[in-house]
Amino acid sequence: MSARPRIGIAGIAIESSTFTPYRSSAADFEVRRGTTDILDRFPFFTDSSDSGQELRQAADYVGVLHARALPGGQLEREVYEGWKREIVEGLAAAHAEQALDGFFFDIHGAMSVVGLEDAEGDLITAIRGAIGPDVVVATAMDLHGNVSEILFDACDLLTCYRHAPHIDAWETRERGLRDLVAVAARVRDGGSLPHKALLHVPILLPGEKTSTRIEPAASIYGGIPALTERKGVTDVSCWIGFAWADQPRCQAAIVAFGDDASAVQEAALELAGSLWQARHRFEFVAPTGSFTECLDRAIASEARPFWISDSGDNPGAGGADDTTYCLARLLDREEILSGQVSALMVSLVDPVSADAAWELGVGGRGEFAVGGRIDARDPGPVPLRAEVAALDEAGSTGRAAALRVLDGDRPTGLTVVVTGRRSQWARQEMFSRLGLSMTGFDIVTVKMGYLEPDQYEAAADWLLALTPGGVDQDLVRLGHSRIRRPMIPFDAEIPAPGAADVRAGGGTPRP
Repeated sequence: MSARPRIGIAGIAIESSTFTPYRSSAADFEVRRGTTDILDRFPFFTDSSDSGQELRQAADYVGVLHARALPGGQLEREVYEGWKREIVEGLAAAHAEQALDGFFFDIHGAMSVVGLEDAEGDLITAIRGAIGPDVVVATAMDLHGNVSEILFDACDLLTCYRHAPHIDAWETRERGLRDLVAVAARVRDGGSLPHKALLHVPILLPGEKTSTRIEPAASIYGGIPALTERKGVTDVSCWIGFAWADQPRCQAAIVAFGDDASAVQEAALELAGSLWQARHRFEFVAPTGSFTECLDRAIASEARPFWISDSGDNPGAGGADDTTYCLARLLDREEILSGQVSALMVSLVDPVSADAAWELGVGGRGEFAVGGRIDARDPGPVPLRAEVAALDEAGSTGRAAALRVLDGDRPTGLTVVVTGRRSQWARQEMFSRLGLSMTGFDIVTVKMGYLEPDQYEAAADWLLALTPGGVDQDLVRLGHSRIRRPMIPFDAEIPAPGAADVRAGGGTPRP
């Protein structure tokens, strides 16, 4: 057949902590509908590269709905059910009009929905009910997603990022779509599905211990390309899993697929073995300590700027983005209050304070109670007097304000950024919009885990503060009760993966 394969695209992408009090709603998401809007999401379709344009022309794509949000809390059930219904009905209608050959499940992989144990499993099951068992299904995920048995069984091709920080996010989606288009065309013309294999490795670790900047993750992920070059193997992937959800599916997973069943299983077993052998070697990506310890070291250091990650409330992993544990301690330091040390706290979501700053205007002074409105753990909202240093309004942050903290009427060395929307200040441009520099303060405290590229380049030195919050790095004290056991770090040891643990599939033709 010469006709191009027909490929549907839809998905809901969010990383959700079940330990944060925040609930994600429709207002947190960017929602795209229709083919043109959804394809515009993929930069390799819109740039002028030959490979991207070749892939764009290789299939007829049918976009239905895609919703994407900054990591947060569990998604409200009614919002999820509405989008699920829209996706299922849209795909069913498209498939009835002209049969789909393939479907690209565009997800993150760690979505939690109120009342569901396996949200992506629930969604793909409903989608399979609409498009049937014969459509080739592929997904390209974040390596911090989860691969349940349900998700694995429903998808024919599964891949994920190979870098953390995720510098290969779009490269991974392009790889996943390219494989899908090729397999969908082959299967439509009578060929067989690839063989696939899944192994779970009972390890549950935060991304801050599994960054590919450092060992052992650097070598584990660095060895993947050689595995994919073996005869009969198309792709091999390693999911670290999502540490801040309390669900049975949360654990590391290895998936491989290709045209030779034995080669696929051997590659999966080898990568799973590498992960298992390194199980006791994972360490934090930076030196750690309590926030007070980190602040002591930052003030004493000659390195400027010195960055500190408020890791327990990292919105990029699902934290509420408004705990005030660090803010209160910054306000307790005489070096900062006197102006001897300049410090920036960025950022806390607080629409009440942001609106108040806008009412005052730049240069206006007033009383604020900052943060602690979502995650009200001690010390809760922190009272402070401040001068509005700058204002900005952008879609990603909503109303934002830089507040220069005052001691009476005298400026201190502390500036605090408040925003109308949860946001993660990882890029230089976000700072610039408020007239701030990533290198313009002695100390920068950021609600973050490992530093993203712009932050990492800006920091002369940095520490990872082990702070409380919905994405606490101390997993044991969070209180997981539904994960499978044994599991590192909750148990001292786990069994080695073996051939008997492989879950296999694929390899058959479809009518």
